[in-house]
Amino acid sequence: MLLSHHIDAGTLYVTLHEDLDVTNRAAAALLLQALVDSHRPAGVVLELPAGPPTAATLSAVARAKRMCDSLSVPLTLVGGTAAQGRAERTAASREPLASGAVSEG
Repeated sequence: MLLSHHIDAGTLYVTLHEDLDVTNRAAAALLLQALVDSHRPAGVVLELPAGPPTAATLSAVARAKRMCDSLSVPLTLVGGTAAQGRAERTAASREPLASGAVSEG
């Protein structure tokens, strides 16, 4: 499973379970776009896998940011702090990387 999601209080929480590469980058971006289009959330929280992101992961994040900006939906990134590859993380184990819209920088 590439990613999972849930909705809580109008916010869409998406967990990316593994770093992306060129073969699955577009699929992840399209899945995220479909989730935002279908749920129309007040905000999106995107949890990245533990460790430094790949270039393909950063590309998908940039695409998600552009999409969320175009819809005026705030995007927040969080980094996983649990062991890499662990499928489920609790809200208490999330370490914020950014609050509100992220910059492409």
